[in-house]
Amino acid sequence: MNGRPLTVLSVAYPLAPVGPDAVGGAEQVLSAVDRALAAAGHRSVVVAQEGSVVAGALRPVPRPSGELDDAAQAKARADTARAVAAAVRAERVDAVHLHGVDFHAYLPPPGPPALVTLHLPPSWYPVEALRPSRPGTWLHGVSASQHAALRDMRAGPLLPPVSNGVPVEALGEARHARRSFALVLGRVCPEKGQHLALRAARAADVPLLIGGEVYPYEAHERYFAEEVAPLLDRRRRFLGPVGFARKRRLLAAARCVLVPSTAPETSSLVAMEAAACGTPVVAFPSGALPEVVEHGRIGFLVPDAAGMAEAISGVGALDPGAIRWAARERFSDARMADRYLALYRWLAA
Repeated sequence: MNGRPLTVLSVAYPLAPVGPDAVGGAEQVLSAVDRALAAAGHRSVVVAQEGSVVAGALRPVPRPSGELDDAAQAKARADTARAVAAAVRAERVDAVHLHGVDFHAYLPPPGPPALVTLHLPPSWYPVEALRPSRPGTWLHGVSASQHAALRDMRAGPLLPPVSNGVPVEALGEARHARRSFALVLGRVCPEKGQHLALRAARAADVPLLIGGEVYPYEAHERYFAEEVAPLLDRRRRFLGPVGFARKRRLLAAARCVLVPSTAPETSSLVAMEAAACGTPVVAFPSGALPEVVEHGRIGFLVPDAAGMAEAISGVGALDPGAIRWAARERFSDARMADRYLALYRWLAA
């Protein structure tokens, strides 16, 4: 360790739990950095939904019950703001790291420097949030394309992007006989395009497994009921949430992983995880996906569901060993964590 131990306060999105089995990308990144802080001898304090699993000290906020409507979201933000303020009062915090799309609702009181990781497309944030008035607050993205969009929006103060990472070694240890099914993983919501993956799998005449969670937002539940469920059958099945161990088995056994996102992805942990298992990825070229999915090596970039169906039949030509090697070279969560620890040290100085 270089210098004295730091105390870092990480603040999660209030409406999703943090931990190794988290579904959301932001929650997975926070979990990885929390573990790295603790392993390096620093103090990690995490404000997150109760039931979260952290390596450091958890300061929980209540878990909403029922539909995540406007009132539930407002209460969760207020609970988080109180928890953040209490943590800053109680701890000698060297840096605060915020991950939620609604971070502006619970920025800490003036004092310790704050780092905001923008995990989502810039257009999803209020413009005023991207130009924070709080002193000592820094923003950054997770990919080159997102960083360029943030510059175009004159967001700032803006630091260079920190690319996301996944546990490539742990994922690469999985070895399973390849099966015929394609796989989709992630939150079930319109912008993730699970209905398009189902159409592609039907057109390609291959089985499809969908792992993920339908959060109790009205729009997400309606999407699943109206656009996903009608396309399910004996060969195209919804598994619900999958933890890390099951996810690794599925990734290692899948014929390919489909990423049919219609939103401009800022990164893709799922594509990185698939590559770490030597599994090809077939994706739409949305946002940063062309930065992750090297066409013809890690997988294929396709324009639509018809192109996805065609590409599924060609993934067998890709070399799993070369895919794993590329993942080790590019997608290490250890490298990501080192970048964040260096940023915390810079902020604390």
